[in-house]
Amino acid sequence: MYKQPFSTTRALWLCLMLALLFPNLAHSNERGEMYYLKVTPTAKDWTYATNEEIVFHVEAKKFGQPISALQVRYEIGQELMTPSQKGEVQLTNGTATIKGFKAKKPGFYTCRIFTTIDGKEKTVYATAGVAPEKIKAVTKMPKDFDAFWQKAREEQLDIPLEPIITLQAEECTSDYDVYHVSFQNMKKGNSWRGVSRVYGMLSVPKKAGQYPAVLEVPGAGVRAYHANSNAKRGAIFLTIGIHGIPVNVRDDAFYKGLATGALSGYFNYQLESKDDYYYKRVYLGCVRAIDFIEQLPKYNGEDLLVTGGSQGGALSIVTAGLDQRVKYLAPLFPALCDMAAYTKGQTGGWPHMFRDFDASVKPNWVENIAYFDVVNFARKLTAKGFYSWGFNDNVCPPTSMYAAYNEITAPKELTLFQDTGHWTYAEQAAMRYNWIFEQFKNAHQGSK
Repeated sequence: MYKQPFSTTRALWLCLMLALLFPNLAHSNERGEMYYLKVTPTAKDWTYATNEEIVFHVEAKKFGQPISALQVRYEIGQELMTPSQKGEVQLTNGTATIKGFKAKKPGFYTCRIFTTIDGKEKTVYATAGVAPEKIKAVTKMPKDFDAFWQKAREEQLDIPLEPIITLQAEECTSDYDVYHVSFQNMKKGNSWRGVSRVYGMLSVPKKAGQYPAVLEVPGAGVRAYHANSNAKRGAIFLTIGIHGIPVNVRDDAFYKGLATGALSGYFNYQLESKDDYYYKRVYLGCVRAIDFIEQLPKYNGEDLLVTGGSQGGALSIVTAGLDQRVKYLAPLFPALCDMAAYTKGQTGGWPHMFRDFDASVKPNWVENIAYFDVVNFARKLTAKGFYSWGFNDNVCPPTSMYAAYNEITAPKELTLFQDTGHWTYAEQAAMRYNWIFEQFKNAHQGSK
């Protein structure tokens, strides 16, 4: 039989088809950085005792090979504070050691590296912990803290829920149904504006039965929300927004306009008054979400967990601290912790409004923020909790997170991923959800 010559054109077509069918063949090597520059504490768990010498290891490579004779500049000091030690060191065979820093008090201390490689400026950092279990919160509990929130809750209960539940057919799956929901939250004084509403996305398993529920509270910002696919594992998920606006608008420009306009810097709004502060409505909205969950026909009425990261980590602790209907919580790198600690020379939490604070301009901010600081809600916790964060987080600094965590007397477990910043590994995220469903499973093992 005659065989057609294997032309160049046919070869190109074959390569194209292979690339389309097996895209990984065309990219067998992952894209990486030409330059590698890293600094890490030498302690195995990145943790030292007070007055123990902290040692940082510096490493630099190009194309995977050590960079010799590289000069680097370093700064070391309490995280997010003015450095207390500066210097330079020469790398030999791509490595160097920085010694001599000793911390007198518990906290976290950052080593930041600066250098120039082939004309390009490079900066990296790492943070070491010093006796983190001994970090004490600066924030004090106001004497009328409980009375303040009890009064707010009583006023909220006078307002009917009036839920609106709308099926989102395009987001439903064979395992769960999805709804855009809203319900009434609170009224600000005798405002003519009426009652605010909480909006969220509700994911409910299709299969008949009663299910545990997860309240998912959001990180900072303004955005749309979607269904939570973990509902297919056998739980109701309610994912809420905090700004009193619909969360199912599928146009990013809508939320971007609010984020850069009316809601820009919302975390500082009206802190002059604890009754008018932005987060009062937010915190009450999270509790109101529990009221909403309780009236769902498929909720089992017993197993309720709240979870979130960053601002959502803070709201998880706040919600569980305010409402003992919450049986479990799973916060990741919580914000809003020990915020006014900066006024006493200790690193405070996001949103860092007290970092360069002038009490003469805003004299009552420190007093008012105590009613909203996560530290004081952590002191109220009774729910079992899973907590996780990293030492390199410069958005929610570990000093602030430990200040809250160390106040918790309820059952708790902390899983550290030391080298993470304000992000999570996929394994870390999976660990959180596995923990959540393990609690639901264990809660009813004895009753079967």
